Amino acid sequence: MSKELTEEEMRKALFGNAPIAASERPDYSTELQADVIATPISKVVKKRASKTFTPRLRVTLRVSNEFEGKTFEIVHEADTLSTLLAEQEATKVARKKFRYVEVVSVKSM
Repeated sequence: MSKELTEEEMRKALFGNAPIAASERPDYSTELQADVIATPISKVVKKRASKTFTPRLRVTLRVSNEFEGKTFEIVHEADTLSTLLAEQEATKVARKKFRYVEVVSVKSM
């Protein structure tokens, strides 16, 4: 038996002696549908989804301007599911006003 099989031999091995249809799908290139109207892409208006649920995380931070001095707790709400992104965003905002920032907790709302 040869190692290289022809396409017909492979089909015969897989499907047996079943008749092979020349083209099972119809040719749509010649048929036109009269009830379909094509509109230019620039004219299509995208609709926004109405008030969908936005995932939020609440990040609690302990901040201070003095090393081992008086600390304050601030809360930042992030619109993401990623705790890492929420921490980074909250830390970035807190660093604008405070020198020392420590993440206390990240909780889902």
